[in-house]
Amino acid sequence: MAKGRDKSLIIKRDESLCRRYYYWTEVKRLRFDDALKILSNEEFFLSEERILAIIRKARKIDDSVPAVSKMRMPRLTQKQLSLFTDEAGYPVSQIHRDSKT
Repeated sequence: MAKGRDKSLIIKRDESLCRRYYYWTEVKRLRFDDALKILSNEEFFLSEERILAIIRKARKIDDSVPAVSKMRMPRLTQKQLSLFTDEAGYPVSQIHRDSKT
């Protein structure tokens, strides 16, 4: 008897996950990040990163799975940050940042 997880069960889980992702994004029209939170916290109890990996892998095999866009954090320069002030009225330039470009 082989140790580890049953491969047929993993395949069924991944198929079910993709169907639920399709339901939340296409039928219920949720944003993909909100759909990932629901899938992660309420339905499959996997990390969001793992769910993304499963959906991307399924997308390579089958194009009917909706695409998952990549989220990136915006990069603001010190000049852009200087346009804003905090609630106390201090310029944001007084806030220390890693990059000062």
